[in-house]
Amino acid sequence: MISNYHVVKDAAQVRLVTSAGTIPATVVQVDAANDLALLKADGHFACLPVISSRAVKLSGTVATVGFSHPGLQGFTPKPAKGEIAALSGAGDDARYFQISAPVQPGNSGGTLVDARGNVIGIVSAKLNAGAALAASGALPENVNYYVKSSVLLSFLESVPDVSAKLKAPVTADRKFEDVVKSAQDAAVLVLVY
Repeated sequence: MISNYHVVKDAAQVRLVTSAGTIPATVVQVDAANDLALLKADGHFACLPVISSRAVKLSGTVATVGFSHPGLQGFTPKPAKGEIAALSGAGDDARYFQISAPVQPGNSGGTLVDARGNVIGIVSAKLNAGAALAASGALPENVNYYVKSSVLLSFLESVPDVSAKLKAPVTADRKFEDVVKSAQDAAVLVLVY
């Protein structure tokens, strides 16, 4: 499982809420500089193919699935559809995409998939509303950042047991509803204690 470093960095214990129940997980490896964490748990899980983000185009349709405000909205993974708004993050950071899909607390570590269902990023952050208001006098709307899958692939390829298990990319066109369903099926809620 992939999540963000900022989600698990202070965790004494990690648990995953899955369709089969809540199970323990361990942090296998982290990349603090790129806000990535690799988790391991026993069981069978749906997985998504991860492709290089180098071919991603500006304004491409994407979806993300996450657990927005789970304490308020429940533990069902919720999709959000958007577009690639910029090919770089805040301050033109090339490790990130800026996406127009809304992100809430609880979405961190969720996948960003393209129109075929390939992972092209991992939810990492949103533009700080207070900082944007102070700097520009306006509140930002749907300015969110995702670690690019090219960064994720380098991270995954550094773990031999994982790199050998990566799924082949989806190359055929699919109904967007099917793409979202696949992403929902692969999503798990990460709880940290």
